[in-house]
Amino acid sequence: MNKNDSYLEALVGKDDRKIAEIYEKYYDNVKSYIMSNGGQEADAEDVFQRVLLQIAVRYRKEKFEIKFGFDNYLFVACRNSWIREAKKSKKMLTSELKDDLKDDYAVDLSLGLLEQKRWELFNDGLSQLSDKCKKILGLYFAKVPYDQIMDALDYSSETVARQRVFKCKAKLKEIITKNKLYNSLKEL
Repeated sequence: MNKNDSYLEALVGKDDRKIAEIYEKYYDNVKSYIMSNGGQEADAEDVFQRVLLQIAVRYRKEKFEIKFGFDNYLFVACRNSWIREAKKSKKMLTSELKDDLKDDYAVDLSLGLLEQKRWELFNDGLSQLSDKCKKILGLYFAKVPYDQIMDALDYSSETVARQRVFKCKAKLKEIITKNKLYNSLKEL
């Protein structure tokens, strides 16, 4: 069993040791993101816990595979959940709004499941790219500056790095939009 699957099984099986490991390894990154984007530590705790619960509920309902790192999957789900909450309230959330969020739990769970489907669509498209494009987009999505992408991949200039990123993003978009799941998710 790979690490991704072991974490998913731990969430469903309520394996306290593994769940504590997830918190230890991945919570600080989520907390840092939320706090640097107007949130409080309590907001980070809420988002992290809610996303873990959404992942567990979805995995229990329909087993799925995370093709890339669990850490990336979890972080993007948490980031998107935070962005959605901030947009919904038209301001960054604070711990005083926790009670209001409980009323919206069913909506949040549905949105979380939809978001996970979109993330899987994205990962499926990414898996169909060449290894070079995967590496380029991995650096790009990690917000590595173009000059460092240029150095890491031995490109002759930043312009070449930008062109490669653009071409790989275009190819990824083409793959995703051709997927049957894309149209059904687009309508939601």
